[in-house]
Amino acid sequence: MLASIFPKVLCQAETECKTTTQPGLVKSLTAGRTIAAAAVAEGDSCEFASGQYFALCGLGGILSCGITHTAIVPLDLVKCRIQVDPEKYKGTLNGFKVTIREDGVKGLAKGWAPTFFGYSMQGLCKFGLYEVFKVFYSNVIGEEASYLYRTWLYLASSASAEFFADIALSPMEAAKVKIQTSPGYANTLREAWPRIIREEGASGFYKGLVPLWMRQIPYTMMKFACFERTVELLYKHVVPKPRADCTKGEQLVVTFAAGYIAGVFCAIVSHPADTVVSKLNKEKGSTALEAFKSLGFMGMWKGLMPRIVMIGTLTALQWFIYDAFKVAMRMPRPPPPEMPESLKKKLQPAA
Repeated sequence: MLASIFPKVLCQAETECKTTTQPGLVKSLTAGRTIAAAAVAEGDSCEFASGQYFALCGLGGILSCGITHTAIVPLDLVKCRIQVDPEKYKGTLNGFKVTIREDGVKGLAKGWAPTFFGYSMQGLCKFGLYEVFKVFYSNVIGEEASYLYRTWLYLASSASAEFFADIALSPMEAAKVKIQTSPGYANTLREAWPRIIREEGASGFYKGLVPLWMRQIPYTMMKFACFERTVELLYKHVVPKPRADCTKGEQLVVTFAAGYIAGVFCAIVSHPADTVVSKLNKEKGSTALEAFKSLGFMGMWKGLMPRIVMIGTLTALQWFIYDAFKVAMRMPRPPPPEMPESLKKKLQPAA
């Protein structure tokens, strides 16, 4: 599927960007479209929607997700332990105390390696493919539909990207949860991987893939769609001047704020599935349905508050790092979409 999408999108986008002659003008993903494509502006390091652009987006995703998820490993570890053993870990502070008492301060870093590698691979696919699918779907539905149904465009693009991102993440997520929630199972990635293969086979790395999709796809759909629309609303109703008049620093502040708002909603939407994933990877041989039944409805919401704090901060930092990377690499950063002129003309008689 990707093999057929990438060449068509890259070839078409590169050809169309080269025909643009008005610097700074927000152009189409194809001729005349206005959903998040920009002309090649003076000072940019690459053309929008070119192969180099998509590659840099993927690199930005690696930095964005790999760094942030690794930085919050201690909070993630406590959150996972609350989810799978609420009797022992009675809350966030208690979870930290019990973990430090039993494993020392170093114990809070358990699972950092699979977290770093897993979420780096996920970030590559999540952000890189999101940009690819957004261009591809916009080309399919056209300029006016891309504007009118832009929320659906963001949802479809992010869901498609996350589908592949979770396939890349799943093996490392399985190892991470084993290390963090199964005392004595393994202390490092080098110990966890061989044991999973020996005891469960290769399928052990993917038994949590479906629950992972259930957790991550709604999370990512909310993360991207909510972020995109929040940025649009902040510039329209909160920021006292147009985006073009804002400094790069001011734009990054808006990015961080929109990212945090999106992150809170992400945490709530994806938390029940996150609890199932933690329970499933802890208990060998269990299924998603069995994990759901053993947890019960209320058990599905254990650890929600630390996850809201974690995911809100995480999502805000991810968008900040991703956007800051684009600034540092002098990549095109189109403003929020505006109504196409053709659509304005169609609406004028009705007005």
